[in-house]
Amino acid sequence: MAKTQSSSGRPRVRFRAIIFDLDGTLLDTLEDIASSMNRVLETMGFVPHPIDDYKLLVGDGMANLVKRALPESFAGNEEILRGALELMKREYSKSWRLHTRPYEGVPELLDDLQSRGIPMAILSNKNHEFTVEMVSALLSKWRFYPVLGQRPGLPLKPNPEGALEISRTLGISPGGFLYLGDTGTDMRTASSAGMYPVGALWGFRSGEELIEGGARKLISHPMELVRLMDSEEWL
Repeated sequence: MAKTQSSSGRPRVRFRAIIFDLDGTLLDTLEDIASSMNRVLETMGFVPHPIDDYKLLVGDGMANLVKRALPESFAGNEEILRGALELMKREYSKSWRLHTRPYEGVPELLDDLQSRGIPMAILSNKNHEFTVEMVSALLSKWRFYPVLGQRPGLPLKPNPEGALEISRTLGISPGGFLYLGDTGTDMRTASSAGMYPVGALWGFRSGEELIEGGARKLISHPMELVRLMDSEEWL
């Protein structure tokens, strides 16, 4: 992290780029994910889950979501899991646009960051094709590069390889990144990559989980990130 001198005489960190998680951080995707998975469960003759339960089921890729959502007695049945995953991909591809939207305050945050010329990237455990499609449809006003989702050869978060790939692609050292996410998985990813982890409290998980995962700061509204970056108190 590049450091300059603050007005108080203390060293001040200057972040050069930001990595965002997608689901639960930039976009509220919960209702469409839950509704899609519940239709899969009902098709297979299983009981659906309340929408709020999905806050703990999501975050580690679609295959893990399906495994967690199915009755525990089927968790080790590979044939059932494969079938449910294919159904989920089809259901979600048809319905992810119904309710998914940027969180309140996210457009204003992105406007501010883009006006400053700060490079912005996205790293998600969502399937790469879905990730790119969502960013193109709902976040095309802002430039994100690179945009990485789950793909063959790229380990899921909290493995830091995706974050480090973004670092290499942008030619910015890991210490120059602020990483904003809403789960302990995101915080561990950032910490493992040598980035500065900030937890988003408007997302899917609790502040306790974020702190346990290594969050250096927690924010309750997207625009607090701007104040955080401009503040000297946290440096």
